[in-house]
Amino acid sequence: MRRGIHDERVLAALRSVPREHFVPEPLRDRAYEDCALPIGLEQTISQPFTVAFMCQEARIAATDRVLEIGTGSGYGAAVLAELAQAVYTIERIEELYDAASSRLAALGYNNVEVYHRDGTLGLAEEAPFDAIVVAAGAEAVPDAYLKQVADGGRIIMPIGFIGAQQMVRLTRRGTQWQQDMLGGFGFVPLVSGEDE
Repeated sequence: MRRGIHDERVLAALRSVPREHFVPEPLRDRAYEDCALPIGLEQTISQPFTVAFMCQEARIAATDRVLEIGTGSGYGAAVLAELAQAVYTIERIEELYDAASSRLAALGYNNVEVYHRDGTLGLAEEAPFDAIVVAAGAEAVPDAYLKQVADGGRIIMPIGFIGAQQMVRLTRRGTQWQQDMLGGFGFVPLVSGEDE
């Protein structure tokens, strides 16, 4: 499944995570297809390539503290947990939060903390983060993420209107930001508490 994924740590992380535990029972025979699958509540588990691409482009190191926005089934958090020292992941939908928390704990991902709250606000009490990985699209990067990433840290998220999103990596260099455009992707919209 390389398709441009050259980071051996990322490939090893994908092989280590049992994806069948993160999809609904009726879809388990499709768990290893390289496609997004529905997990209910109008949400999906991202395709393995997308998770791998975001992890690779976020340049996760073994000592990193990572914030993930959009826990969903917990699959992305599990892959990040194989790569980073600590993962903090936020899910706004309570049912998904409950299921992902239980699933990640049962699978032994002790370096993941799951939060049920508005992801657009980030997680100020645990900042700064070495990387922020956002599994939902928005027209702009929320200010909270810009404030909560460490110097040298990376934010990776899809930016733009639904149907015309570009994956963007922002790297903080002191008070400056380096922006890299990484290609087109399609994600569900990032929803704030004010939108609900």
